[in-house]
Amino acid sequence: MSAYLTKRISYMLIILLAASLLIFCLYALTPGDFISNNIKLSPERKAELREIYGFNKPLLERYGIWMKNAFHGDFGYSLAQQKPVLTLFNEYIWNSFLLAVVSTFLTWVIAVIIGVVSAYKQYSWFDTLVMVLIFAAMSLPSFFIGLFLIKLCAVDLKWLPPGGMLTTGSNATGWAYVKEVIHHMTLPVVVMTLLGVGSLTRYFRSNMIDVIKQDYIRTARAKGLKENKVLFRHALRNALLPAITLVGFELPSLFGGSLIIEKIFNWPGIGQLYIQSFGLRDYPLLMGFTMLLAVLTVIGTLLSDILYHIADPRVRLH
Repeated sequence: MSAYLTKRISYMLIILLAASLLIFCLYALTPGDFISNNIKLSPERKAELREIYGFNKPLLERYGIWMKNAFHGDFGYSLAQQKPVLTLFNEYIWNSFLLAVVSTFLTWVIAVIIGVVSAYKQYSWFDTLVMVLIFAAMSLPSFFIGLFLIKLCAVDLKWLPPGGMLTTGSNATGWAYVKEVIHHMTLPVVVMTLLGVGSLTRYFRSNMIDVIKQDYIRTARAKGLKENKVLFRHALRNALLPAITLVGFELPSLFGGSLIIEKIFNWPGIGQLYIQSFGLRDYPLLMGFTMLLAVLTVIGTLLSDILYHIADPRVRLH
């Protein structure tokens, strides 16, 4: 295991180094930046700021400075927000993390339950209804579902707030603050769960159908085991093994936020901040966020491989 981890970490560092160069060059070579597009600044002030922030230096020299600072935990300074990039991450990323964790948990629980029952009752009316609803949910764009639920639940029925994380002017603390946040996050969590549960349910359903047909499932039933025990202890355990590889891809989404959902519901998360930064050409923030996603992706891939080995020791790590 130690030799495998050493080799994988070496590969990860090489991949991240190549990704950092690609990310930096992509944003650095994009025409326009926050200083150039700021009509409030005079040409002299623009030239002064470009000199202060080193935008006039050669590309590779700028990349070297950026990487050197990144190794010391400094991903630059957001010109639009007038704050360090890491400070902005700390302010916004945990709001996105809250939405992602709750919606991911609900997505997996619902997908596992529906997928198991649908596979067990294959070609029944329940299975047919599930497949129709799954394809319907997957075919509708996220902004349509979000706006429809805002119209229905917030505007017409007035059950839930249309957006934001807290009521305007709220000074709630303690449990009152928690209840208010839960009240505001209900709609975006519902939308994110609906969007994710469709494909994951199909995945579990197909895995369960394959596992149920195996000989050891027939043997378990022949021994007189209860059907619930056969399904959830024997079949589901093996059907979940391929899904472990999906865990690694969940890590970037936990911290990356949902760009469209956060914008629709005005949720103060990293996704909405990322969209705003695009419009303002705030490249230091964009580079730092993209690099963060790259780091989380390679870490998530490593975790999924290790978890798969733990769950199934027959799989060898090379």
